[in-house]
Amino acid sequence: MMPVSRRISRALVTGASAGIGEEFARQLASRGTSLVLVARRRERLQELADELAGPDRSMEVLAADLTDADDLRRVERRLTDTDAPVDLLVNNAGFGMYGEFTALDGDRQLDMVTLHVNAPTRLAHAIAPRLRAEGGGGIINVASTAAFQPDPYGAVYGATKAYVLTLSEALHEELRGAGVRVTALCPGFTTTEFQDVASVDQGALPSPAVLTAEPVVRAGLDAFTRGQAVCLPGVVNKLLAYGSEVSPSPVSRWVSKLTHKRFTA
Repeated sequence: MMPVSRRISRALVTGASAGIGEEFARQLASRGTSLVLVARRRERLQELADELAGPDRSMEVLAADLTDADDLRRVERRLTDTDAPVDLLVNNAGFGMYGEFTALDGDRQLDMVTLHVNAPTRLAHAIAPRLRAEGGGGIINVASTAAFQPDPYGAVYGATKAYVLTLSEALHEELRGAGVRVTALCPGFTTTEFQDVASVDQGALPSPAVLTAEPVVRAGLDAFTRGQAVCLPGVVNKLLAYGSEVSPSPVSRWVSKLTHKRFTA
């Protein structure tokens, strides 16, 4: 039988200055969880920390660019600190780019690989040994519905999120016997700053599938609490992901191509 996991007392959230990461911070704080807030924008992190601090929780700001090797090492060191230990890692930091692979900036696409693949892998590797030894806590990795099929016109984004999903599911199986929970949260279209960074016209999004960050994060935290490996928030996203998995690969690629090509206009 899987050991009963203890209450989460402190979480480190990457990409906490906006969108899904900020919402994770808000909802975790409302549950009395102390936070280590990680993002590039120190001022926004400090404003959020000041707002969320309370008698039952502490707030720590750690400004870092996870595509920078030195900054990433600083966050790794924080995860291994035993004086104020982190027992939940939320790997959320990320961004999107849409367009033809050959037309998009190559260095920027490699930054995406670093942020979506290298950073969460290293951070998970930093915290997992202690969580396993202590028999509790866990990791939430923010993947995407893009992880369930190839994504023409979002090729690198989809590929990196597929990595996040499969890594999460593997770690879920490896660690659950020790009482450590690992959940992949796979949101679909969510109204955040993500679309602005990715230069996506909000009008191009299929409105029935669009959610706000609040229900997405709530679903993710509930799934984590239940010890669920994968969370697909929203009925439409569940149907889309299931359809991608059961459809022949040429069909799912074609549908994905039509969807993402709308973002490149």
